[in-house]
Amino acid sequence: MNELNILGIESSCDETSVSVVKNGREVLSNVIHSQIDIHKEYGGVVPEIASRCHTEVINQIMKQALKEANLSLKEIDAVSVAYGPGLVGALLVGVSYAKALSYAIKKPLIGVNHIEGHIAANYITHKELEPPFLCLIISGGHTHLVKVNDYTNFEILGKTRDDAIGEAFDKVARVIGLGYPGGPKVDKLAKEGEPNIILPKTHFENLDFSFSGIKTAILNLYHKNPDLNKADLCISFEKTATEMLLTNTLKAAKEYGMDKIAICGGVSANSYIRQSFLDLEKDGYRVYYPDIKLCTDNAAMIGAVGYYKYLKKEFSDLTLNAVPNLKI
Repeated sequence: MNELNILGIESSCDETSVSVVKNGREVLSNVIHSQIDIHKEYGGVVPEIASRCHTEVINQIMKQALKEANLSLKEIDAVSVAYGPGLVGALLVGVSYAKALSYAIKKPLIGVNHIEGHIAANYITHKELEPPFLCLIISGGHTHLVKVNDYTNFEILGKTRDDAIGEAFDKVARVIGLGYPGGPKVDKLAKEGEPNIILPKTHFENLDFSFSGIKTAILNLYHKNPDLNKADLCISFEKTATEMLLTNTLKAAKEYGMDKIAICGGVSANSYIRQSFLDLEKDGYRVYYPDIKLCTDNAAMIGAVGYYKYLKKEFSDLTLNAVPNLKI
């Protein structure tokens, strides 16, 4: 088959990203414009500001991605874009831009689920990885345990009933005064602590998760005892949360007879979680996770999904719209 160059566009939250991906796994360019410094002073992402920033930079980011890939628009075979889930205004910028670009260059438009993109980030890092496998998606907005049956076929085995794990990280960081973004700061401080604080774990009969209990416990603990060692609290939180993730993942692996386990999403960049999952290889599991730069939102993962949808001719038309609560 001929080479396929898919242009990917991602604008679901506070990163504007455009990439060019060849044949689903080779990244020719992946330009990411982050808004972290802008939102930092507000303690979190402000949707209206995020949308405005996407609008200001997206055209420039697209041109840079083409330049780095050393390709012209004529050499692009399709335009893929994340149309959900995410912030509706932010998503609309990417979707509107992708539709206009697809129409102008007369190439197929491919709407991509942002969550499926996170799964596909593993294909870029691990060229040998093929379905079926288990995938744990852990991010600021999602905690999903998914059976990946095929490149475009997914089965949700379990998900959070309340907060996503990334929300819990951000809440812990806020409570103890680490600021935004919380995840990396908790991870860094945890390296100096001892996991000597007992925190509650929530488990269900099925494979669902819950992080509201541990979040509330930390809030109450810290308010009652503000002199509590912050590093100890961070590592105790990481350890407890990771144990919850591991319990359900291993339960699913045994239940479905899977020995390939992938993790993805922004929280998969956490060093403690990565190492804990990597330790499963001692028990015969094969563990995969994306390069750090592919854990957070990026367009390369959207281009990767676009390739597999292109092969199945799963194209979108110009009625494609942003779906902020899009399900996998």
